[in-house]
Amino acid sequence: MPTAGAFATDTRRTRHGARRYPIGAELVEGGVSYRVWAPARGRVAVVLEGAGEYPLRAEGNGYFCGIAPGGAGTRYRFRLDDDRTLYPDPASRFQPEGPHGPSQVVDAAAYEWKDHSWKGVPLAGQVLYEMHVGTFTPEGTWAAAACKLPLLRELGITVIEMMPVNEFPGRFGWGYDGVNLFAPTRLYGSPEDLRAFVDAAHGLGLGVILDVVYNHLGPDGNYLSCFTRDYFTDRYENEWGEAINFDGPNAHGVREFFITNAAYWIEEFHFDGLRLDATQSIHDSSDEHVIAAIARAARQAAGERKVLLVGENEPQHTRLVRPPEAGGYGLDALWNDDLHHSAMVAITGRNEAYYEDHEGSPQEFVSAAKYGFLFQGQLYAHQGKRRGEPGLDLPPAAFVTFVQNHDQVANSGRGLRFHALTSPGRARALTALILLLSGTPMLFQGQEFWASAPFLYFADHKPELADAVRRGRREFVSQFPSIADETMLRLLHPPEDPATFMACRLDWSEFETHRAAVALHRDLLRLRREDPVLAAQKQAGLDGAVLGPEAFVLRFFGENGDDRLLLVNFGRDLVRASFPEPLLAPSAGGRWRLLWSSEAPEYGGGGTPPVETEKGWRIPGHAAVVLAPETGGASQPVEGVPG
Repeated sequence: MPTAGAFATDTRRTRHGARRYPIGAELVEGGVSYRVWAPARGRVAVVLEGAGEYPLRAEGNGYFCGIAPGGAGTRYRFRLDDDRTLYPDPASRFQPEGPHGPSQVVDAAAYEWKDHSWKGVPLAGQVLYEMHVGTFTPEGTWAAAACKLPLLRELGITVIEMMPVNEFPGRFGWGYDGVNLFAPTRLYGSPEDLRAFVDAAHGLGLGVILDVVYNHLGPDGNYLSCFTRDYFTDRYENEWGEAINFDGPNAHGVREFFITNAAYWIEEFHFDGLRLDATQSIHDSSDEHVIAAIARAARQAAGERKVLLVGENEPQHTRLVRPPEAGGYGLDALWNDDLHHSAMVAITGRNEAYYEDHEGSPQEFVSAAKYGFLFQGQLYAHQGKRRGEPGLDLPPAAFVTFVQNHDQVANSGRGLRFHALTSPGRARALTALILLLSGTPMLFQGQEFWASAPFLYFADHKPELADAVRRGRREFVSQFPSIADETMLRLLHPPEDPATFMACRLDWSEFETHRAAVALHRDLLRLRREDPVLAAQKQAGLDGAVLGPEAFVLRFFGENGDDRLLLVNFGRDLVRASFPEPLLAPSAGGRWRLLWSSEAPEYGGGGTPPVETEKGWRIPGHAAVVLAPETGGASQPVEGVPG
């Protein structure tokens, strides 16, 4: 068809110098530079809304490029060969009408950052907070979420872990079915709103890392295969759809797309790192695994800033957190599902489905505290094969510890938070354990005030796909015999129902009305941060022992005998005249004093009896207590606990 004009020579120069990224639309002198990878096509043109069509020049390696008139706000699509259908840019920076609409040019330099002195976030000492922006506030926007950041900072959170924000179809969703990986979703605001959120977090001393999905793309609005089928492969299985082609024919363009995406979020939006979703489904037999390449690119994009790279990996491959020179992929930390599973069995008594290999026993908690993953290569009965890789030498901070995350809350069928599935005392004791362990703790949004809102699986899809998603969700949760009962299945919330999504929005009035829960989390995080022994996260910095059927002790080693005891009892009161256990022995000539208790009245507890006396021990049931030497202790007293 006729064109509106010919391109000027593409010098691939922007107002900032060399073109920043190899794909996408960028502002240049005299217009906008477009570059797209479409090796399956012979001709590509950019079609500007109301401003004509401009052919792109073929570079000969599958890329097409050119400069057209326009500026920030210009909306455009691509024409591929003689197709009548027009397609959004695979590397679109914004989709104002959703994934099926036109792409929009964004001026990345327009936002005036205030975080010039921000140094990023290292791994040590961090406390993560997983956030779904759409349900974090009633408004469901980045602007509204930014208003809550001072509360999180005051609580003791240090890093926001933001669930995926790239564009996806529909009015609501978790974000894991994203299709425009470079475009912040229009549902939460503009790209500038996202930049302002990160900037505001940095101004408060909070880091922000982004959950990214590089193992699959969503089924609706995914136009990559229209540019080339080489984005995908059938050589590997993937439970969420087609696997990404990172090591097959024409994989160079695919790798560049995803590696560039990682660098883009770090550089243009100042994210402090990434959380990589389901890395076990990122298949690559290349000399350099794409995860290692992504990690390298993310750190290079950060420049002098520290970045935090976290992986989710169900098989527990510890190679992900080993350095490249040791054959690893260079991430910093991995989610510890093992600890979560043991915790849920301990407080609920249920070990169905993927909990079946866990007993919730005291020894499991002692081993998790000392070694991180419980399965490091042993047979895993649930899968009928070995699970995990050796990790006894890994630092404690390399394991992200949690008792709630988006998946695990939703997998409870009715989306109930853990505090609603057990007794208040057990919930407080488990909170203490998770927040005081030497790993990197993570809270899920609302956990800090024991939110009453559930977190359910929700995804707004067109009817045919919505039916398939609903059936798939029903099949997945049916692995739990208790949920597979028809009376329970009838209670499942339809993922496509707007009421399902709305039910998950946090009620922030509970931050005030649930003051005991807030105080519990605030005091524990302060104790973790300010007590020199608990804050150390030392390699081999603790040991533990089983004290009873549901009770155990962890001893954190300080300097010159200034140790801490964490006693956890998920059962009834444990009263003993003596324990033949050396980890309970105080330093020479000393005695233990109570430093903190989950049964303090300020937390809704029923009070704490003397734990150690000349007559023996009384370890309260459904409780956790921290003891310190009489001559040592934290530098500041802890609220609600006698000195």
